Amino acid sequence: MKTQQALITRRSIRQYTKQPIPLEIIKKIINAARLAPTANNVQPWEFVVITNQKQLGNIADITDYGKHIARASACIAVFCKDSKYYLEDGSAATQNILISAWAEGIGSCWVAGDKKAYCQKIKQLLEVPEDYKLISLIPLGYPEKIPATINKRSLEDVLHMEKF
Repeated sequence: MKTQQALITRRSIRQYTKQPIPLEIIKKIINAARLAPTANNVQPWEFVVITNQKQLGNIADITDYGKHIARASACIAVFCKDSKYYLEDGSAATQNILISAWAEGIGSCWVAGDKKAYCQKIKQLLEVPEDYKLISLIPLGYPEKIPATINKRSLEDVLHMEKF
């Protein structure tokens, strides 16, 4: 799938088939994440891939809006070392995961991490060092169904040239 098509057609997917995702595709998605832009080339990110169904259920139970993680084939937890631009860097890596997964035919959905009450519990569950911040949880799975196109604000509504 071409980049522009992936950006235009990507949807948040919360219903997945039981089909496992090959490790090579997961590695391809993580590779795209590690190539994200990063302030001062700090590259503060680490990626924990969870495929164990019991552990996916444990993560889902801890979250508030991530219950669908329990039904995913995998979940990528994005962590960043606590640094000046950890949130920006981790968010860029997360976006690369979402787009790369969709280009591979895999659905995903950004589940918030940073500043959520459950961050510490997720870190403990995944044995993450204390000086890392949870940026996002990204369940992955082949879509059971693809939601209809959603309304987005038009380009004319959001584009400002030279001044607001």
